[in-house]
Amino acid sequence: MSANRDVRSETVAVIGLGRFGGQVAQSLARQGHDVIGIDSSQEIVDQWADALTHVVQADATNDAALRQLGVGNLGRVVVGIGADLEASVLSVLALVELRIPEIWAKAITPKHGKILSAVGAHHVVYPEAAMGDRVAHLIASKLVDYIEFDDGFAIAKTRTPGEAVDHTLADSALRTRYGMTVVGVKRPGEDFTYARPETLVRRGDLLIVAGRREQVERFAAST
Repeated sequence: MSANRDVRSETVAVIGLGRFGGQVAQSLARQGHDVIGIDSSQEIVDQWADALTHVVQADATNDAALRQLGVGNLGRVVVGIGADLEASVLSVLALVELRIPEIWAKAITPKHGKILSAVGAHHVVYPEAAMGDRVAHLIASKLVDYIEFDDGFAIAKTRTPGEAVDHTLADSALRTRYGMTVVGVKRPGEDFTYARPETLVRRGDLLIVAGRREQVERFAAST
């Protein structure tokens, strides 16, 4: 494998080390990635100096500065700037100039997201909106955890309904009755197991289910 391919597969730059960018950088580092953290504030850079391998103070809106830092050789860059709209957009533009193959950018409003997409961001994320929607679902339902995708498809963790206790998934026919799919079962104190027709469900098990949002919510209401 070439050195260039190693860099593209393992090194990620995160621009803007606020709450979102900092958390992304820290999570990537925990997963074993080499992370270059970049922020315009020396104070923030100093705060992250011991948590990340590479942290630098730089103007991320300047493509020449980013090139000097080696960002132009990377395959993936995250722009975590949210509040400063101008810096957010100009940073994405600088990355486009560097021809970064995969640019992820944080947006705080739909209009902000449209601008980021228009100037060249490949992936736009709305962390505050996504978290708010997720929490609302957890509050208003019996779901233990919940993730919804753009097309209305959802994956959730939910308790086992009484009708399925001490039955195999084939016998309880949950998919036929609710339309969603049981992906796996998590039993307290045991490892996650992928669901099979012969999987026996016990009281206290948590089920990981997937399907349309309405199907998942209807199933959760039955637990």
